[in-house]
Amino acid sequence: MEITAKLVKDLRETTGAGMMECKKALQEVDGDMEKAIEFLREKGLAKAAKKASKVAAEGLITLVIDENNTKAAITEVNSQTDFVAKNENFVALTKKVTEHIFNNEIKEVESLNESTIDDVNFEEFMKLQISSIGENLVVRRLAFAKACCESGIVCGYVHFNKKVGVILKAKCDSETTKAGAKDLLQNICMHISAMKPQYLSYKDLDAEFVEREYLALKGSIEKENEELVRLGKQLKRIPKYASMSQITDEVLKAEEELLKEELKKQGKPEKIWDKILPGQIERFIKDNTLIDQQYALFSQQYVLDDSKTVLDAVNDKAKELGGSIEIVEYTRFEVGEGVEKKEENFAEEVAKQMGL
Repeated sequence: MEITAKLVKDLRETTGAGMMECKKALQEVDGDMEKAIEFLREKGLAKAAKKASKVAAEGLITLVIDENNTKAAITEVNSQTDFVAKNENFVALTKKVTEHIFNNEIKEVESLNESTIDDVNFEEFMKLQISSIGENLVVRRLAFAKACCESGIVCGYVHFNKKVGVILKAKCDSETTKAGAKDLLQNICMHISAMKPQYLSYKDLDAEFVEREYLALKGSIEKENEELVRLGKQLKRIPKYASMSQITDEVLKAEEELLKEELKKQGKPEKIWDKILPGQIERFIKDNTLIDQQYALFSQQYVLDDSKTVLDAVNDKAKELGGSIEIVEYTRFEVGEGVEKKEENFAEEVAKQMGL
């Protein structure tokens, strides 16, 4: 396959890697863009995905939640321009649509389109709004959550810019625990909006995904170490594992034996090993679960107290309240996420508008 300049340019914009590295990567995988991205990541050359500049969809995230925290609805409604997204008519529309979803407990866009609002079919209703506002408008995503038990709780959060929103559902053992857990769960919604976890627990990570991400992580650290060697600085340690899903009881036992050997070499009295080893094992787990910390909510350091993970924060609050708290699921929406902007030639667009 011919490696065109546009292919190289697109790969460079996506990964941030250099032109020559992008060209070489494409040659290695016969022009396959996805494989080229993985190739660069494994070599530690993909600095960061630069997809933000390609996001075309504007709009708002809107949340409706009842005062008892028993149910909530959240939507992403898109417009073509940010100018329209700030228009009071558009803001009112997003609220009306979300309230409609909330009141009718609608869970899918397909069901929404088949519903009736203001005595007309929803799709017809949206066509009227498009005609009135003057831009293409679409309800891109929605989610509805309802408390899963009598003492269940639903919390929600929308960032001040209305571009990111979260709803979260949890189970508590009593109304007392529910009342005591509300503020923490609300703060965890804020954590999710900022830290962008993609999974609830490391147990949800696919083994193939973990292995792929580990290779990318390893490649990135190796590349950093090349520069550190050049600068004469201490090298970063490459972890043996990437997720708790890879760390079996046998792995922990073997690591404990290695740590004991090291303590013995250091001349530490055996009677104090039990005070040292737990901290060292904890450090080993932290250093070897970097993928979990990036992608799994429960393994992330809690933004309001980075001395503990989100799961630690939940368990500590449950212990404090003398009850149980279990986060069941969450949904996070960010405006325009995953939507790519159509490339336009400005000169051609102006010429077309003028009929040239």
